[in-house]
Amino acid sequence: MTSVTPDAMSIEQTTGLANELLEELETVVVGKRSQLELILAAMLSSGHVLLEDLPGLGKTLVARSIAQATGLSMGRIQFTPDLMPADVTGSLLFDQRNQSFEFRPGPIFNNLVLGDEINRAPPKTQAALLEAMQERQVTVDGTSHQLPRPFLVLATQNPIEFEGTYPLPEAQIDRFLIRTSLGYPTAEDDAEIIKRRLDRRTDDVSLNQRATPETLVAMQESLEDVVVSEPVIDYCVALVHATRSSPRVHAGASPRGVEALVKLSRSLAVLDGRSYVTPDDVKQAAVPALAHRIVLLPELWVRGIEADSVVLDCLETVPTPPTLPSGPQTEQ
Repeated sequence: MTSVTPDAMSIEQTTGLANELLEELETVVVGKRSQLELILAAMLSSGHVLLEDLPGLGKTLVARSIAQATGLSMGRIQFTPDLMPADVTGSLLFDQRNQSFEFRPGPIFNNLVLGDEINRAPPKTQAALLEAMQERQVTVDGTSHQLPRPFLVLATQNPIEFEGTYPLPEAQIDRFLIRTSLGYPTAEDDAEIIKRRLDRRTDDVSLNQRATPETLVAMQESLEDVVVSEPVIDYCVALVHATRSSPRVHAGASPRGVEALVKLSRSLAVLDGRSYVTPDDVKQAAVPALAHRIVLLPELWVRGIEADSVVLDCLETVPTPPTLPSGPQTEQ
């Protein structure tokens, strides 16, 4: 494990430790480097992740691997139609010995919470996550309970199965920093997965711990030193406003979308070993940070058109900031 001082981590140390984490994760998650980078970038941005994928593509494996490699405590919530809010947040139980009520925390009180098939729970239970995701606290019977740091939600949902599901409200979708998917592995990756399983001689996977919850918090805080120049800020704002003015959109990305775009761009810059954001970082972050915040016109949704295409169109039409002779800019 890289030796670092948790309360004083430099950008260079964050980059080095992030690369160690990615290499460790790749020992069990095969052929998904770009997706792992995106998920790790969201974690460094203190953001939550929504994974939309078919069953069996490794979503739970990714969450468990991240928890092992970072030393984060992990709680798993299997969302079902009969799941109650108290099953997520915890509840007050009467202690007969002390003749008083005692709060028993639920699975939300972990560093990393895997919300499996989040769209299968009714809206009341989904809403139990809203305060936790935004405020990093849970309020039960008028008393607020702080969640541990870091606190990250990795939620999954099946993008094609709608029977018995409850679509997430826009307010909750907006609280996910990114939406992404793992996708099917290639034939070569499938073969490599089988070979590694045979070599392990067990279904269980084990990773070396490369970080701690404290160092992950320090990594998150180091991102505050990443420079975002004024032209890049203007570029992010222009992209978000372009989503709002698109004729194919009923509602564009929210102001939280601008913040998410900048946060994710900063993390991607650090993963690339830089202390400043370039327009290329913004372009890489645009679809995962903005597409899920866009509400298409109903007739386009029926025709199977996705919000990703709106963001890609905006990237084509919004001018990229030119390279400046001074300041942190990338060559175009």
